[in-house]
Amino acid sequence: MVQIPKTPAPALPAQRSVPTSADVARLAGVSRATVSYVLNNTSAVRISEPTRRRVHEAAKELGYVPHAAARSLRAGHSRMVLMPAPSFPVGSLYGRFLSDLQLALGRLDYTVVQHGSVGLHGDEAARAWAELRPAAVLFSGSGLGPKGVTVLKRSGARAVVSLGPESVEGAHALLMDYEAVGYRAGRHLHDRGRRRVGVVVPEEDGLESFSAPRLEGVRRALRGTDATVTELPLAYDEQSAVRLARSWRDRGLDAVFAYNDEYAMLLMRALQDEGVRVPADTAVIGADDLMLGRLLRPRLSTVHIELPSGRDLAELVDHAVRNPGAAPQTHKVLGATVVHRESS
Repeated sequence: MVQIPKTPAPALPAQRSVPTSADVARLAGVSRATVSYVLNNTSAVRISEPTRRRVHEAAKELGYVPHAAARSLRAGHSRMVLMPAPSFPVGSLYGRFLSDLQLALGRLDYTVVQHGSVGLHGDEAARAWAELRPAAVLFSGSGLGPKGVTVLKRSGARAVVSLGPESVEGAHALLMDYEAVGYRAGRHLHDRGRRRVGVVVPEEDGLESFSAPRLEGVRRALRGTDATVTELPLAYDEQSAVRLARSWRDRGLDAVFAYNDEYAMLLMRALQDEGVRVPADTAVIGADDLMLGRLLRPRLSTVHIELPSGRDLAELVDHAVRNPGAAPQTHKVLGATVVHRESS
């Protein structure tokens, strides 16, 4: 009988202890309180720049990272701003806006967390967000109501901020007047002599809070005139655009506000393929003022949307966090102006 010698198991590397703030203090030659002041960016205590540098260098050398949960317990709240992930297709303009906002909040020492609330809506979503104990929640298009705002505040959220066309009771509101976008487009088309105006309404889920006000804005602009408004459902794919373009002459439209530049480019290409001349037969205008619109031929007319800067909005959120007892405020943060180019 042959015996196979047992191979001894390799020795596990000794697990290094997790560095603490006391380790950082010893290496930097300062007190633990100083380490806390420096790494928590405390402005109430003056720390010299050389000392700050020593503390940061010691923390980096040891691989020390402050414990967010412990810091939250000491402060009574976290430095987390929770932003529910959008449940709708985010266009280029809105995507850049969200990126700028997250960067600006980071510079104010907030940790921005995007929460994927797939399948959760309204107050149910609020309970899921509350479990993370954020300092602030910045939401848009989630259907959150007053009860949800109350749930968040009772869980310790110091600021609840809505971003959209309507305010929510109990929350700070950053009102984005999407109706003004449609109104500007409608007035522009009417001023250019167009009287049979189509308005693209995207079929994608989640865009209703953007598209409905834009449609109403066009209707308001043309109310009391001799112009008509036709609603045009359109999915964001070539087949849907081709079907709409093939029915264009039967509809008798001489202009279209195509919701935004992306839908405008999609539809304009399909119209041209069907022999519909832009702007001779049909004027086309989009919204968002994307650079690609300037590269088209004819160049695309558009509504330039003036979003708030990420820095201004981050400072507003920070002010709300620092003053949790303040009454909810409402700010209008969107402007709209027409950029006239060749397509209209």
